[in-house]
Amino acid sequence: MSPADPAEPDRVELHARDVEFDWSQLPAHWIPGEPFATHFINFLHLVLPEGERWFVEVFKQALPLVTDERLAADVRGFIGQEAVHADSHQGVVDHFDAHGLDTGPYVEQIRWMFRRVLGERPYQGERAEAWLVQRLALIAAIEHFTAVLGQWVLDAEALDRAGADPTMLDLLRWHGAEEVEHRAVAFDLYQHVHGKYWQRCTALLIAAVVLARLWVRGVKFLMRRDPVLRGRRRPRWRDVLRGGRLGLIPSVWQLLGAMPGYLRPGYHPSRHGSTAQAVAYLAQSPAAMAARR
Repeated sequence: MSPADPAEPDRVELHARDVEFDWSQLPAHWIPGEPFATHFINFLHLVLPEGERWFVEVFKQALPLVTDERLAADVRGFIGQEAVHADSHQGVVDHFDAHGLDTGPYVEQIRWMFRRVLGERPYQGERAEAWLVQRLALIAAIEHFTAVLGQWVLDAEALDRAGADPTMLDLLRWHGAEEVEHRAVAFDLYQHVHGKYWQRCTALLIAAVVLARLWVRGVKFLMRRDPVLRGRRRPRWRDVLRGGRLGLIPSVWQLLGAMPGYLRPGYHPSRHGSTAQAVAYLAQSPAAMAARR
């Protein structure tokens, strides 16, 4: 469904939603019989808490530069949503750690990347603003991929057919729906503050390479530490192709295919993904309904 469809709202007010997730019954392989697909998606739980806390800090620094009140409201809504996302995925990581899947070594590397490599630097004046802009461009690029993943999981009926754990599926779809809902905010903020086309494209290429490398290493780490597998199985590229073909994970071609559009000079995130579908899911998310009760 495209934004030109009359069913698509022109604008939604972004706000953080309270959610409640109970992980006490989560099986080790929450996609039954599919340890690779399970850990391919579990990688997101390891990287998102630190990544989204970093998003929040960078956006808080950029907010005083926003002169458009409508955009400022969207940025504040984005900050609230990302903070809740980080806490929600942290709950999954805590569950993993409590049940024999020690994520500490990998998570510590992710923390180092966001806090040291991409964190604050003792810059002043124009140099400080340039560093802020570089990080805003990178966040806009990452948000492009998270919006693609969000739309994918909203559409991923194969996960339902495979018997995926309903609580995990709700977490992924609730989060994915909010990523689709706020998919334009990071892009609009970057355009408002700076907007150089070449830097936007460079940031996408950097984000794609780093994300791919982290994802491969993360899945290898998870399968090696899996207390059920006990190191008896290693991930293979054929697993990636098979999982994508079955619809249990986003395919490599879907992720690569999302890049050319972003590189077009006239690109805008509103042209991709369905806000109406995202809002509809958010209205019926079991975790959100449980929190409201």
